Amino acid sequence: MMNQLFQQIRILDPIVAIDRIGSERVADILVIDGVMEEVSQTTQLPANLNITPAQHLILAPGLVDLYSHSGTPGHEERETIASLLAAATAGGFVSLNILPDTLPALDRASSIVSLDREYHQIAAQIPNCPQLGYWGALTRGVEGKTMTELAELASTNIIGWADGHSIANLALVHRLLEYLQPFNRPIGLYALDRTLRGNGIARAGVAALKYGLPVDPVSSEAAALAATIEIIADIGTPVHLMRISTRRGVEIIAAAKQRGVPITASTTWLHLIANTTHLATYDPNFKLDPPLGTPDDQIALIEGIKMGVLDAIAIDHSPYTYEEKTVAFGEAPPGAIGLELALPLLWQNLVVPGKLSALELWAALSTKPAQCLHQSPPTQLILFDPQKTWSVTTNNLKSLAHNTAWLGREIIGKVNCQYSRSTYL
Repeated sequence: MMNQLFQQIRILDPIVAIDRIGSERVADILVIDGVMEEVSQTTQLPANLNITPAQHLILAPGLVDLYSHSGTPGHEERETIASLLAAATAGGFVSLNILPDTLPALDRASSIVSLDREYHQIAAQIPNCPQLGYWGALTRGVEGKTMTELAELASTNIIGWADGHSIANLALVHRLLEYLQPFNRPIGLYALDRTLRGNGIARAGVAALKYGLPVDPVSSEAAALAATIEIIADIGTPVHLMRISTRRGVEIIAAAKQRGVPITASTTWLHLIANTTHLATYDPNFKLDPPLGTPDDQIALIEGIKMGVLDAIAIDHSPYTYEEKTVAFGEAPPGAIGLELALPLLWQNLVVPGKLSALELWAALSTKPAQCLHQSPPTQLILFDPQKTWSVTTNNLKSLAHNTAWLGREIIGKVNCQYSRSTYL
């Protein structure tokens, strides 16, 4: 591997709140055999050195995704483990954690062991391969009816428990939190009242009415969230609340945190850069679960990240085949890919216009997700070029699935590569 010297590179480090930008605060970074360290007066530079001016590049910790979906096992036509890992690597993710709604579901120890074996076989062939983590299912078949063998799953290397789907039976949620308390591992819950949602596919508001789409009221999130938080407060088991999508949801979480309820929370990247006005095109790639919020919801979610009410941004990468997604909006399955697109689009939509600082965005994508998972901050670094323009095409995407509204468009921002570090930057 060629030795490399990056001159005057911008360093982002959300762990110690450092954003080294400007001529007096940037650094020269030396890479030897893929290991990176900051150049000091005592650093011995090798003779064989490729020097790269890097004033436009950003060096920062690798990204961590709280939850996404895998096509393997059961739907390899959507996404294989190899393509999932390749997409994560291309997007700057060094840790990826998949939900258990595979086929069969990850609701038994044998399913976890089998998938983990396949991952390690593939990872051995991929340089800088992301760490793959697994959420064990809370309920059998992730159907929300019967508890899994929680202790059996705990004997595997799962990161924690989550169905990725809402559990309607609140008595079951109560029992789950009681039984899981001694294990001291992350628990993810998606709070949604499906009876209030009904057949709604668009968040209630002016846009949904204008476009003639069945509405999903704010109360479908708010009522379930409030009830779930009361259960958490009653038992005291820490929980991560997934997919917050409304202003009311942010308000409920803020009040619960102020009360000392042991919760963390996340929204997804698409809910931060899109809203119900994007449904004007009826693009099925904007059909999500939960649905996109109103413009006011979007503002509240961004404020929630900025203020720390929402701890992290999840990708919720949801791959589907062309045939599955190329249908009428109402018939399409909810979800879109995002591992390769999230960082550049979030940067352009939030950091460039000043809605979030670079450190705020990076923390929400890197160090804070790791904290939500009870894990140490990432030790790998990524190199991000926020000025590089590239086309989102089937040839350029590493993901096997291409269900994104940005297909065929140009976006700005690209992860160049990943490195290990020998000294803390």
